[in-house]
Amino acid sequence: MNKIEDLIAKLCPHGVPRKQLWELTAWDKKFNAVEDYKQKKVVKYKYLLAKDLKNLEAENGNVKLLSTGFYDAMTTEDKAGEYLSEGEIIAIPWGGTAIVKYYKGKFVTADNRIATSLDTSVLNNKFLYYFLQTNLEVIQSFYRGSGIQHPSMNAVLSMIIPVPPLEIQNEIVRVLDKFTELEAELEAELEARKKQYEYYRGKLLNFDKMKRGGGVIFKNIYDIAFYPTKRISVENLVADNYVGVDNLLPNKQGKKSSTYVPSKGVAIQYLRDDILIGNIRPYLKKIWLATNDGGTNGDVLVLRLRDEYKSIISPRYLFQLLSSDAFFDFDTQYSKGVKMPRGDKASVMQYLVPVPSIERQVSVVTILEKFAVLVGDLSNGLPAEIDARRQQYTYYQNKLLTF
Repeated sequence: MNKIEDLIAKLCPHGVPRKQLWELTAWDKKFNAVEDYKQKKVVKYKYLLAKDLKNLEAENGNVKLLSTGFYDAMTTEDKAGEYLSEGEIIAIPWGGTAIVKYYKGKFVTADNRIATSLDTSVLNNKFLYYFLQTNLEVIQSFYRGSGIQHPSMNAVLSMIIPVPPLEIQNEIVRVLDKFTELEAELEAELEARKKQYEYYRGKLLNFDKMKRGGGVIFKNIYDIAFYPTKRISVENLVADNYVGVDNLLPNKQGKKSSTYVPSKGVAIQYLRDDILIGNIRPYLKKIWLATNDGGTNGDVLVLRLRDEYKSIISPRYLFQLLSSDAFFDFDTQYSKGVKMPRGDKASVMQYLVPVPSIERQVSVVTILEKFAVLVGDLSNGLPAEIDARRQQYTYYQNKLLTF
């Protein structure tokens, strides 16, 4: 920051000049609502529909498939054929929701509106990208329409952009690139940890080789657990002890994310150490281990260990076991319904679970919970580090590009 501030003081003693976007950029087509003099140059590209773009996907490709959304893939020059383009560009979608993308190299584009600097000695394309990204809410306000929304390109081209000397632009780009690279490295590390976590989860919870002997017994869930049916009034519940799919984060091991509680009616009672399983799409892959007594709605199954098994099976072990892809795949396979399928309660009870010694269960849980803290807890480990870097990036991005 000090270097950039020094450069501004030295190179822009009377302030940073500003221009309208049309004065500095070339776009991919002539826009009907934009005066001709505002489009000094047009750089045309061939476009594909989204479904056709995805059909080009290829492994080990060197050509970017530039979608209008968050789809991210590559293709080859041979498959791109006549739709192959190349350049350093910034893109926003012609229809839908505003996002800003930067790319330099060979690409095939869907129906994006594509811009590039008229003179890169005046406007750095990456600086333009960061400026537009900072003003994403403004760009979104230009999207209009009752169905699929489209941007007013006259409004986009009339945006006012600060244009400091190129030396300052380059330094700002360098700083923001560093933040972006660091976040990418952290996300790659997090993804590697997730894969490692799933690998060890699979290894630690796989007792198939011990089905005959080896100190492990196998039980159907109905042998060891049941669905409690007691109801309680929601008037006795608050945010800390109400669980519903409508107030939880969309991750496998759910966590409450809001203070929503129904104002009237009854709830299914759950007790501490009960296992709660989301039972309606899109929550069929949600599962929680109750840490207190409370209530839940009809979209969540409550599973409670039978008294005679409480000294044989750890609730934390059963929770880890049912958090696996194997159980979720089983639950989804037997779900019923077309528009909003629900898990089949009877089928869930048929699921076969391995029951090793309680000492083995404790060991498995200890290892997996340590991984879970590193991978999934927003107050610890890599996710918190990524969140901190994003906040830091947003702060500097706003500070550097407002002048």
